[in-house]
Amino acid sequence: MKLHLADTAGLNAITGYGTDHVLINGERHERALLVGPGFGPVPWSAGSFSALTAADFAAIVERAPEVALIGTGARLRFPPGELMLGFARARIGVEVMDTRAACRTYNILMGEGRLVLAALLFD
Repeated sequence: MKLHLADTAGLNAITGYGTDHVLINGERHERALLVGPGFGPVPWSAGSFSALTAADFAAIVERAPEVALIGTGARLRFPPGELMLGFARARIGVEVMDTRAACRTYNILMGEGRLVLAALLFD
């Protein structure tokens, strides 16, 4: 699926996605990554959903987004609650969804000028 935003100049827009990749400003990425409107995409240490650790989520918290979107791959899965505690402590909103939904939501929030970060997995 291809996505389009009206004004993404200078921002990292998700311009398309599939089950095994995401396009950011037209560039294909096939590995876990972090992306925000003004940074990235950068590799995310999380290699797969089953291997998620507190350190993987700490990498998100360190960037201090207003909202973090966790894309869990082709289907919605919820990480263990203890891994998510850092978001509450840092007062960061977090939403967990499948990666396709995270891509769509990221573009909407970015278009609203929100400080959003997407952490995307493809397994």
